[in-house]
Amino acid sequence: MNETHRAYLNLGSNLEPEKHILQALKLLSKAGTIEAVSSVWETESVGYPGPNFLNLCILLVTPFNAAQIRHGVTRPIESALGRMRSKNKNAPRQMDIDIVLFDDVPHKIETWSQAFVGVPLAELLPDFETAEGEKLSDFAARIQSQAWMRKRDDLAISAAALRRD
Repeated sequence: MNETHRAYLNLGSNLEPEKHILQALKLLSKAGTIEAVSSVWETESVGYPGPNFLNLCILLVTPFNAAQIRHGVTRPIESALGRMRSKNKNAPRQMDIDIVLFDDVPHKIETWSQAFVGVPLAELLPDFETAEGEKLSDFAARIQSQAWMRKRDDLAISAAALRRD
């Protein structure tokens, strides 16, 4: 029997984001089953002037471990969609995919305080407790009130629709 893992991934794009997010989701579905998809959220660029970002979080159930996802799945997808890494990690990009939670273990915890990570993740795991014992839904409500962001209902994506493609 193959072991499966639950990887929560945050996807972000501010260069042709509608196109690149859908392409990334289709490619990610080849690495496992996308079980859940948050709303798509528009946020201002953080750390670098540029177009607004679109971000969302997904739950990918996969046989791959975290290192395999990072090096064998997400990095190749980012490259395939045209991402060129530069010295400025906040530069505009076609696609950025980060593991934020893997088998209930937080990854890149320093990014969770950013609304573009915390809010979409909280949609999928509202009762998950942060290291401080706060429910993720309460934490997300607090950080969302400190940042400009808006839900993009016009870009709603369902996990079921991704499985049909």
